[in-house]
Amino acid sequence: MTTWVKVCGLTRPADVEAAVEAGADAIGLVLIDRSRRRIGPVQAGELATIARGRVEVVVLVEGTPRDAVSLAGRIGADSVQPYGPEAVAIAAAAMDDGLGALLPIPVTSDAPVDVSHVPEGAHPLLDTATAAGSGGSGRSFDWGIARGVSSAIVAGGLDPDNVAEAIAAARPWGVDASSGLEAAAGVKDHGKVTAFVEAAKSVEE
Repeated sequence: MTTWVKVCGLTRPADVEAAVEAGADAIGLVLIDRSRRRIGPVQAGELATIARGRVEVVVLVEGTPRDAVSLAGRIGADSVQPYGPEAVAIAAAAMDDGLGALLPIPVTSDAPVDVSHVPEGAHPLLDTATAAGSGGSGRSFDWGIARGVSSAIVAGGLDPDNVAEAIAAARPWGVDASSGLEAAAGVKDHGKVTAFVEAAKSVEE
């Protein structure tokens, strides 16, 4: 079984096509205001239409469970990746509605990973902790911390040059990258996308 691969922070149709053609398993569309890669619901829906049936569509959302799940439904997403104080509740509500869920978990090098609050069936998405919470820093953590965390997805600072090493160290269910695959914020380097997916898929279990 090969590692599940998500290419996140997509903003353009050409980048969706590049991720699909590279063999990614999922794409991530950011609908969180504070992100430099944020897109609006209409644009997200257009990108989801291109991807639908070809790769999993994951939307990064926040807010109330009702609003976040409703937004995911309007866009046509397959899964949610929720942030904010109601992230756990959003994940649970999404799964109740038949969607998948990736729950971000902030990771530091000096503490064990706590996934006790992750709803059953959701994937813990381990990302480097930041002052604002989890995600978006583009910095990696000690990947060995993730080893043994069931169905974990490793994110944070991954790129074509280090993803194979990260997989070998963490043995995760999946990997997720955004800034390490860009030519500029929100603009993917298609060569990096292809190289990242190939490197991730080349690691033998």
